[in-house]
Amino acid sequence: MRAAAINLRALPEQRDLIDQAASLLGKNRSDFMLEAACELAQNVLLDQVHFQLDAGKYQAFVELLDAPPEQNPGLKRLMALRAPWDNA
Repeated sequence: MRAAAINLRALPEQRDLIDQAASLLGKNRSDFMLEAACELAQNVLLDQVHFQLDAGKYQAFVELLDAPPEQNPGLKRLMALRAPWDNA
């Protein structure tokens, strides 16, 4: 059960647009808006390219980047497959 309230005001046209889209997905307004807002929030956070690390964590990060990749048989099989559009 949700415990935190989020209130906002919208123009009637905005509300109607949201309601129409939510209805097409079989969702109510709140679920639709919460899902859309969370998806956008995740994208914003994932698009961040600047982050700070202390010296120890930075060194560990650099070591991970510099380490040779581990063998991954599943990835090797996947990369060996031809793309569907190359089969035409």
